[in-house]
Amino acid sequence: MKKIETPIPDLFIIEPTVFEDSRGYFFEAFNTDKFSALGFDVQFVQDNESLSSRGVIRGLHYQLAPYAQSKLVRVVQGVILDVVVDIRKNSPTYGKHFTYELNAASKHQLFIPRGFAHGFSVLSETAIVNYKCDALYNASAERGIRFNDPDIGVDWRVNETDAIVSAKDNVLPLFKSIETNFVYGGNY
Repeated sequence: MKKIETPIPDLFIIEPTVFEDSRGYFFEAFNTDKFSALGFDVQFVQDNESLSSRGVIRGLHYQLAPYAQSKLVRVVQGVILDVVVDIRKNSPTYGKHFTYELNAASKHQLFIPRGFAHGFSVLSETAIVNYKCDALYNASAERGIRFNDPDIGVDWRVNETDAIVSAKDNVLPLFKSIETNFVYGGNY
């Protein structure tokens, strides 16, 4: 298992070790000892999985502290564009976004620490996305950023007129109006 830095502090791509032979492949999607050895101090408590069709955009979602969630995201089937936005005040990348194509073929994962909004768009006919969270879902702490916020400027690689977005996600606030209680370097 390998940890790859991104341009945003504390956000990492995880490349698992994959063993392939004539039977197929095997890899550890998660191993607590190996994850700790990479420097991650996280205990996952919830696994989520979604099935979505081409053009679906989910996000951008987060939970306020003390209910904030770190996530380990991977694609079981298909291809997505995973999107994160740094919402940690005083961060050198506050308000900046990072995109990464996750797919079942590469088996790469994205580790998203607390203090980030997260979403994805589906680029294949369908995609199954699985992600681990280190805190349980809490509806009262749930917040978000509208996917098409012009100040963030995410290219979701989906034509906006063809995008399939939930009614709830379509009315999320713009970045300049979000509620966030994250501070860069803080302990959430």
